[in-house]
Amino acid sequence: MNNNTMRMRRLRQKNFLRLLLSETNFTLDDLIYPLFVTHGRGLRQEIDSMPGIYHISLDNLISEVDEIARLNIKAVMLFGIPESKSDVGMEAYDNGGIIQESIRVIKQTIPDIVIITDVCLCQYTTHGHCGIVHNNVVDNDASLEILGKIAVSQAEAGSDIIAPSSMMDMQVLSIRDTLDLAGFKDIPIMSYSAKYSSSFYGPFRSAVDSSPQFGDRNSYQINPANAKEAIREIELDINQGTDLIMVKPALSYLDIISLAQQKFDYPLAAFNTSGEYSMVKSASLKGWIDEKKMVYEIITSIKRAGANMIISYHAKDIASWFNNELD
Repeated sequence: MNNNTMRMRRLRQKNFLRLLLSETNFTLDDLIYPLFVTHGRGLRQEIDSMPGIYHISLDNLISEVDEIARLNIKAVMLFGIPESKSDVGMEAYDNGGIIQESIRVIKQTIPDIVIITDVCLCQYTTHGHCGIVHNNVVDNDASLEILGKIAVSQAEAGSDIIAPSSMMDMQVLSIRDTLDLAGFKDIPIMSYSAKYSSSFYGPFRSAVDSSPQFGDRNSYQINPANAKEAIREIELDINQGTDLIMVKPALSYLDIISLAQQKFDYPLAAFNTSGEYSMVKSASLKGWIDEKKMVYEIITSIKRAGANMIISYHAKDIASWFNNELD
């Protein structure tokens, strides 16, 4: 027997060695926490499909964001539930819309937290699609003007990063041009560049009442069977001027995250979606899993695949665990 044969277990015997030799680590600076903001007063209502996640009214928003900031989470992503819907999603770009008001409330009291705002139409429209609909068909080019109006209204309210998610062709170029013309050349765009037509969005759609009222989103979101198509989408967004790229969902698309990281020298976000969150949380509530260990493993795998930042509903739990460990 060769005495020089490497025994890999030597480096796993002691906890300090395992920690010292850890190849992948994530910190709270890597995490972005999504928030659901709604009209009304005194609301902090748990979402049935997403245990531990809440609809929050504007008057409770500050206490929520203050808690997030105290947990050392540096960024939030806002999703709004409108007071009313219309065919063209008017509240999405209304100066007094729920997202615009939320941005102002946060910036007036907790200005240092980074606000990322989703640019889409699905929860604001009567039909539930991510663009303008004509004759039961999503009209790509007609949607671009509305998406630009949403982006500008959010930037005027104080959004730090604009995140278009509707997957309309040329949306990044159109939004970049519109922002620049409105005087917002310094506002970055985080594009949902590779957004798949996924079953992992179910709890989110329930939370914001955004399920399509006819058809589906297969004509504008990516086929889950395709990887090369996602890379082409990312490349197009980069060529159109996006500042950050995103892959959504995360867990079933770790290969796409890895491919994107290898091919593009761009900041890369991954969205750990509502369905991914709810599966873990539900199993934890049943006592079937060790939630903390599983969440750490999931977030580590997303980071290992190549994500620079991770949007996750687990972020507050992770921050609480981190802070307790430091104590």
